Amino acid sequence: MEINVPEGIEKIEMYLVEEKHIADFLGSGKVAVLSTPSMILMMEHTAMLAAQEHLPEGWITVGTRVDIRHLKASKEGAEIRVIAKLISVDRKHLVFEVSAFDSEHEIGKGIHERHVVNKEKFIQRIQ
Repeated sequence: MEINVPEGIEKIEMYLVEEKHIADFLGSGKVAVLSTPSMILMMEHTAMLAAQEHLPEGWITVGTRVDIRHLKASKEGAEIRVIAKLISVDRKHLVFEVSAFDSEHEIGKGIHERHVVNKEKFIQRIQ
């Protein structure tokens, strides 16, 4: 099966910072702001959606690397805009440039890598 996820694709998703995303709630910090793990999840999810639109039935991507900087805090209730842009494709290896913004600032940026796999075969391998 030939995989053709075109370099340069971009996906934008919006997220609302809820209690479940707060550092103090998650235990990753002691303040009521968007946690770094939650911001990274938003970035990974956006990149996954970008790639999935171009994959044939039965194929998915799995995250393999994150290199993210959390630049600014965002409070509960903030709307977060996440952009994932595919900057490199090497067969089944995808590299995304990801960034996140609240209404005032860029709050995070970095690189996220994903690998294209056949879902059924992947699940068989881990069982």
